[in-house]
Amino acid sequence: MFVVVWQFEIAEDKVAGFEAAYGAEGTWAQLFRTSPEYLGTELLRDAYVPGNYLTIDRWTSEQAFRAFRKDHDSEYEALDRNCDALTGREARVGAYTV
Repeated sequence: MFVVVWQFEIAEDKVAGFEAAYGAEGTWAQLFRTSPEYLGTELLRDAYVPGNYLTIDRWTSEQAFRAFRKDHDSEYEALDRNCDALTGREARVGAYTV
């Protein structure tokens, strides 16, 4: 399994839109589901710091994730631009194998 983790800081007035886009049934997950190699997304809300989130995207392998990115680059980049207004700060925490 291959896992990609992102950290986000979200303004209070953007939380609902962010959760709708980045949650397990959100816009990102819908795009990722076009690949049979996608295993799911978890959206974690920090219990102590308001507006602080992690996403964990799971794939069968790094090769599967890279193939998805290559095949869906334009859709991925367009969605990323559309979601820019939802996030105050975002950073890739890392990409991990399990």
